[in-house]
Amino acid sequence: MTTVPEKVQQAYGLIPAGWRLEKLKFYAGVRNSNVDKTISDDEEPVLLCNYTDVYYNDRITRDLDFMQGSATESEIEKFKLKRDQVIITKDSEGWDDIGIPALVTEDMPDVLCGYHLSVFEPGPDLDGAFLAWLCRSDPLNDQFKLGANGVTRYGLGQYPMKNALVALPPIETQRLIARFLDAKTAQLDGLIEKKRALLDRLDEKRQALITRAVTKGLDPDAPMKPSGIDWLGDVPAHWDVLPLKRVLASSTYGISASLEPTGEVAILRMGNLVDGEIDLGDARFLDEVDEGLLLTPNDIVFNRTNSLDLVGKAAIFRGCQDYPVSLASYLVRFRFGSRYHPEYANYVMGTNDLMALGRTLALPSIGQANLNPSRYAQIEFPIPPFEEQSKIVEFLAEKVRALRKGATKIVTSIEKLEEYRAALITAAVTGKLTGLQ
Repeated sequence: MTTVPEKVQQAYGLIPAGWRLEKLKFYAGVRNSNVDKTISDDEEPVLLCNYTDVYYNDRITRDLDFMQGSATESEIEKFKLKRDQVIITKDSEGWDDIGIPALVTEDMPDVLCGYHLSVFEPGPDLDGAFLAWLCRSDPLNDQFKLGANGVTRYGLGQYPMKNALVALPPIETQRLIARFLDAKTAQLDGLIEKKRALLDRLDEKRQALITRAVTKGLDPDAPMKPSGIDWLGDVPAHWDVLPLKRVLASSTYGISASLEPTGEVAILRMGNLVDGEIDLGDARFLDEVDEGLLLTPNDIVFNRTNSLDLVGKAAIFRGCQDYPVSLASYLVRFRFGSRYHPEYANYVMGTNDLMALGRTLALPSIGQANLNPSRYAQIEFPIPPFEEQSKIVEFLAEKVRALRKGATKIVTSIEKLEEYRAALITAAVTGKLTGLQ
């Protein structure tokens, strides 16, 4: 008889009569893939189902754009995709990304499960669709997370997967629960998608509002002149257009060091820059930093090195009462002279057209892009009179605050729907919903 740890028993709670709480290995085969992305001439050409195919899709179908690869005959036989298999993420930089499942919907003998993934192959007493929902439920998914090892990168071995405990009803009940969850989560996902689309529209409205204000001003009747700059177009006739370096007082590279969860000085990373603001919710720390590298209110933090779609992002530092703050080496601190309002600069640097232009100046650097601050500082910026900049900042602060308030309500609504979805899944696969058996 399988011994069930108390915490696992508590997670599943009382299960209905006729259900079993047993180790996964008794009902499914478990294999970790070792098929990498390297193409070798002495191997057979195949398609690879990779990490992102699983991470971003609940189902693996023939419609996905699989990567070209190669494999040996034994690898093909061992890792070719079969209907009702469940593939999960077994390695990740984030603990929360361990154990994310996707159901294989059809036999695909030419598509192999790629590296960083594990294959669950259900036996006759386990339905694949039900297993996929089980993997999304807290009682099983938490076992996967707790079984993963690592500090900066996490890996899930076969032992914790094979010995994870699953609650199994009769096979027909499994199929009934899977069909119920397919239908109910589709409804919830539709609602969530509509709310996310509304968030996108609010973001587009915010971007259009900011771009209009910082490139055309607030007076619709102001005389205009050609700026001579493609991304700017016409600007008010009394504005200047100058390279950023003409209004930039200094630019300072961040610190390169190993960061820890605790310490005396918070060190900003790219993830702390969100929509022009700095979020210190996931800060890393150092014990000590040169005083000249500490941020002060109204400093602009600029991302110089990352994937191409992220370089050029900027955010304004508004101060922190809890601890001093510095920045990592792939970020840069901009300080402006008396002619340019930092808040105005932050708005300008966050416009889509300027960020797109900045990325054309980025240079490739070992798998990522590097936007040198001196190259970026050559970009021509709009320079209204300082008093007008202040009025634009005041106008935008009020408008953006209202839009963000509306966005926050939508985000809260999405979070509640996602919480309900997760609770519904767990309740269904643990037998807590009546009328499904």
